[in-house]
Amino acid sequence: MKGLLKYFYRQLSPVLKWTNPFFDFKKFILAFVQYVDFFSNLKAYKKMSGAEIVSVRNIYPCIHDKTSSTPFDSHYFYQDIWAFKHVLKNKTKHHVDVGSRLIYVGMLSTIAKVTFIDIRPLNANLKNLKSEYGSILEMPYPDNSITSLSCLHVAEHIGLGRYGDPLDPKGTVKSTKELKRILAGGDLYFSLPVGKPRLCFNAHRIHSPEQILEYFSGLKLMEFSGVDDKGNFFENIDPSELANQNYACGMFWFRKE
Repeated sequence: MKGLLKYFYRQLSPVLKWTNPFFDFKKFILAFVQYVDFFSNLKAYKKMSGAEIVSVRNIYPCIHDKTSSTPFDSHYFYQDIWAFKHVLKNKTKHHVDVGSRLIYVGMLSTIAKVTFIDIRPLNANLKNLKSEYGSILEMPYPDNSITSLSCLHVAEHIGLGRYGDPLDPKGTVKSTKELKRILAGGDLYFSLPVGKPRLCFNAHRIHSPEQILEYFSGLKLMEFSGVDDKGNFFENIDPSELANQNYACGMFWFRKE
């Protein structure tokens, strides 16, 4: 049954990309089965000794959480750990991040002072975390001024308008140039989807690893790690190993010397 559903969803994939902003079709179909299980559990629970009174107004169905394993996004899970490990190992005192995931930024603030730059500033109150408005296309820093910098799963979105940024076909290229400009004699941790190059408007772009190495020419590649199409994490591999993937995650550790 599950195999049949996976095949069905693959065939409908182009259509689902259009309908998902309105509703999750996969969850909609599964809900019919999950609600049978929900009401069965509700009936059994009400009959149990010591069960609380179940008011109809307080029933709160959570029907999609009963999974065989804990789901996670392999790109974000591995890249955040990968970058955090390097920042920790380098005993960084001040780190600048551009638009990465907030849980990563928050965790970094426990080991270093962090400045978070985004066109959508973060309104959070943490001792070592400062958020500033700024665009990756025009960073509020002079040349060669930042010694520890990260930008994880961000540059592939630039110029597509998804997050309120202006449309620009050269958005990703320009963002890499700006990161190179502000990086001093230090480290840049950079990631984005890699594989066979294409544009998926307005979600993201996918670049080949070779394209990214070209964009950051002049910097030294210290390490390349990544996640393949199956969600497997590989540390310190040759960039070419992910070149033929569909939607992998490339993690580049660059250094300006």
